[in-house]
Amino acid sequence: MLNSLFPVALRWIAAIILAQTLYFKFTGAEESVWIFQQLGAEPWGRLGSGVAELICVILLLIPRTAWLGALLGLGVISGAIFSHLFLLGIDVKGDGGLLFYLALVVWVCCAVVLWKDREKVLQLVKK
Repeated sequence: MLNSLFPVALRWIAAIILAQTLYFKFTGAEESVWIFQQLGAEPWGRLGSGVAELICVILLLIPRTAWLGALLGLGVISGAIFSHLFLLGIDVKGDGGLLFYLALVVWVCCAVVLWKDREKVLQLVKK
């Protein structure tokens, strides 16, 4: 039973973290706007990444498409992690690294979900 609940828990953890950032991206919260200004991608990068993250959330919560949500999630969150490492820094506007560490949690959750569903990915690649 634990083996079947673990991937579900990881999907939900990633989806919840991604979903909670949507409010800030779609309402133009000051910190979110600042981040994307630093990246030279305000407003379209902020809104585009918000849409991509919303799609990830939906796909992660549907068991049949969770692997696809995890794959997309890895791509989106890898961009966020690289932005922190090379442009923004770990601590963004005094958050103590919270956004960075949450991004790492999402990355690990998505990577494990994708690994557990690797057969579906391999079937897609073979087609």
